Amino acid sequence: MSKKLAPTTLVTVAIPVLNGGSILAEVLGAVGAQVIDREIEVLICDSGSTDGSVELAGSLGARVIEIPKHDFSHGGTRNLLMREAAGEHVAFLTQDSTPAGPTWLARLISGFELSDDVALVHGPYLPRHGAEVHVARELSEHFTSLAPDGKPVVDRASADSEWTDVSSRATFFTDANGAVARWAWEQVPFPDVAYAEDRLLAKRMLQQGFSKVFEPGAAVVHSHDYGSRELFGRYFDEFRGLRETFGHVESASPRRAIVGVRRKTTADYNWALQDGAGRREAAAVALRAARYHTIRVAAAALGSRADRLSPAVRRALSLERRDSFLPTN
Repeated sequence: MSKKLAPTTLVTVAIPVLNGGSILAEVLGAVGAQVIDREIEVLICDSGSTDGSVELAGSLGARVIEIPKHDFSHGGTRNLLMREAAGEHVAFLTQDSTPAGPTWLARLISGFELSDDVALVHGPYLPRHGAEVHVARELSEHFTSLAPDGKPVVDRASADSEWTDVSSRATFFTDANGAVARWAWEQVPFPDVAYAEDRLLAKRMLQQGFSKVFEPGAAVVHSHDYGSRELFGRYFDEFRGLRETFGHVESASPRRAIVGVRRKTTADYNWALQDGAGRREAAAVALRAARYHTIRVAAAALGSRADRLSPAVRRALSLERRDSFLPTN
């Protein structure tokens, strides 16, 4: 197994961009405010922006690579960024994930110091101001579950096959807030898949014998409040990706779906009350939450069975308008 290279004086922050808008300026400003004892290279791969994102990034000191829109892919474009990056560690963000404080990058990179075999380090998401209660609750509970005591966690493959399961903590990694060691990437690059490239990368690196770190102190502000159509399409694409990369098939039991939606909606109602909402306001929260959870359950069931749908139906349901089903297992 290759060992981690000695720390260098340079770390790269890499961001794929397409029409990043005003949030991209916020992200780049937060990157520029990082306090770390290394030089920071900011590297952008733009895939056809028409809103001035290229000019904005250049004016803020980023190096910009431009590719045609049709050449973009989640895994392939990140491999391009890895090849172009000067740093031995590359911290990935998306154009709408904003470092939550000036020590984000230092905390993220510190994860590589926990062991010589650390290939990946990732941090949590915080909800944006005004995010819906169900979004804030899910983010809080998910990332708290990864490190209940608030300390960094090192994950490795085990003899138990559960570590390869899509619901396992060990297989969770996000390149909306995650760093990659170059030595590990040279052996295990990003898979060139349409979705879930970060989760599959983590699985393959664990299989290779490398480890992964969750650093709870390296947070970014990153959340979405989608309309009904966008919400369905986003989760259809996500669960199609999990089926393609992990073989995961979501339950389609109506009874289980109803119980799950009711349980999560109740949790959102109680969360709102605990946050100071009155009963009437909490009831309105619960109605929006019930809509969200119902749409998600339906999209997950269909997305994880996308192989049974025609290309035309897949395209109609997809947020990305993708009609394919491309299993990697």
